[in-house]
Amino acid sequence: MANDPTFAALGDERFLSLTTFRKSGERVSAPVWIGRDGDALVVTTPEASGKVKRLRNSPRVELRPCSRTGRVEAGVDPLPGVAEVRTDEASRERATGIIRRKYGLEYRIVMAIERLTKSGRANRVILRITRV
Repeated sequence: MANDPTFAALGDERFLSLTTFRKSGERVSAPVWIGRDGDALVVTTPEASGKVKRLRNSPRVELRPCSRTGRVEAGVDPLPGVAEVRTDEASRERATGIIRRKYGLEYRIVMAIERLTKSGRANRVILRITRV
């Protein structure tokens, strides 16, 4: 991980810490898989997730490279962005394809487990993130 990633380079990271904001302004960070779609970054997440709820109130996000567990290296400044929640089938198919190609078997295993659990019944949405 670089200490000063550019927005475009974030799409090459294995995991990003995606920070969304509560109405109070409190930050909430979570590790996510990320894909690059042109000049935007894409994330897939369950529609009922807290991320989606918070983004419906404020589209502002911050992004930093992180570990699988969400650990961010010291000295890494967040890059600001704006996230749009997309629910249309075309956006879901395109972004899911990008993420599936990047993560391969890992993606397929996690999605299979999700389908077998209660969380698998939830619809997934796409977060399309652009630079501020």
